[in-house]
Amino acid sequence: MERLTSFLCSLPPASSSMYLGMPQCQESMLKARAAVAFHHCRFAEVYALLEGNAFSPGSHPLLQQLWLRAHYMEAEIHRGRPLGAVGKYRIRRKFPLPRTIWDGEETSYCFKEKSRSVLREWYCRKPYPSPREKRDLAAATGLTATQVSNWFKNRRQRDRAATSHQGRTTTGAFLSSDEEFSPPGSPSTLFSCSQQLSAHPPPLRHLGPTQY
Repeated sequence: MERLTSFLCSLPPASSSMYLGMPQCQESMLKARAAVAFHHCRFAEVYALLEGNAFSPGSHPLLQQLWLRAHYMEAEIHRGRPLGAVGKYRIRRKFPLPRTIWDGEETSYCFKEKSRSVLREWYCRKPYPSPREKRDLAAATGLTATQVSNWFKNRRQRDRAATSHQGRTTTGAFLSSDEEFSPPGSPSTLFSCSQQLSAHPPPLRHLGPTQY
């Protein structure tokens, strides 16, 4: 990071204009500047770079994480203590992702809504997918097999806890396990499953790589 900082500082002020006709180079320079600003805790500069420039969809996941981490770190510095899950949730609501690094689709814990819909539909019919089915789900949603496995594990744990709390064993309507992480503007999604789970989950239609 120090080498990158030195390199950026060594560039003459007019260098940025050289990249106006080269979008990929210009975007790489902007991302490098944002990374350096984050490293040196220059949070206002990070926000200005991310909000003031449109980035390609392929850069969105990385820059979204940079946006959130910068806000988390800034809040932790001001408060003098680490943020918990509730604190981070409030930060996300207060500082929504700018459209320059977000395609506008509802997301939850970095999962696109289309991916979550596939997982919810499958869970409703088969909450214990096999390793092969997890790989198929990962390919269909653009997630990793680990992300798929963790989603099912967390969802089962939340449903069991809710069932135990309500004193009944039937599958009812529960909040999605990742609902806490919905960004501002996301509706509170309730999802209910049939009491009889089918052994034949829905066929998978690939959504393409989402990187969320």
